Amino acid sequence: MTVNLSKGQGVSLQKADGETLTAVRMGLGWKSAPRRGLFRSRTNEIDLDASASMFADGQHIDDVWFNHLVSHDGSVRHTGDNLVGGAGTGGDDETILVDLQRVPVHVDQIVFAVNSFSGQTFSEITSAFCRLIDDNTGQELARYTLDGGGPYTAQIMAKVHRVGGGWQMTAIGTPSNGRTIQDLYPVIATVL
Repeated sequence: MTVNLSKGQGVSLQKADGETLTAVRMGLGWKSAPRRGLFRSRTNEIDLDASASMFADGQHIDDVWFNHLVSHDGSVRHTGDNLVGGAGTGGDDETILVDLQRVPVHVDQIVFAVNSFSGQTFSEITSAFCRLIDDNTGQELARYTLDGGGPYTAQIMAKVHRVGGGWQMTAIGTPSNGRTIQDLYPVIATVL
């Protein structure tokens, strides 16, 4: 069963049978918003990029993004860059895999962000979402949908963080500006 999250809402990643998830996949999807032209509507291609930043006690450890596809410890992996989006209704355009069993014990938060590498604002994007899937079963666990657009080029979407002996996902939905994950560090620091 999928939990649709609102900004600031969290959900435990504990399985219904009490077991902890071992691997999750963060999917990102989006479409370009139609623009009205003189004779018809059209869309521009928009290059959104998914990224994951790993932290330990508030200290930045590593990033995974289109230019660094695998974390240094191998626990987080980006499957590749999609330059245009629009894989289809509910389809993931970019995916980041997280092997929760391999995440080093000192890493306590993984923050997922989205930025417009091409510089278009989110007002030019529709149907943007971030979802978390049990990578072993394919079951969607949680979804955060970006409502409306805005004059910003990035968004801190969600984070997966340790709570006790397990993990929890929290929807963040904080807008920002930047073309790469490094541009977003000051805003990410505010959501840790």
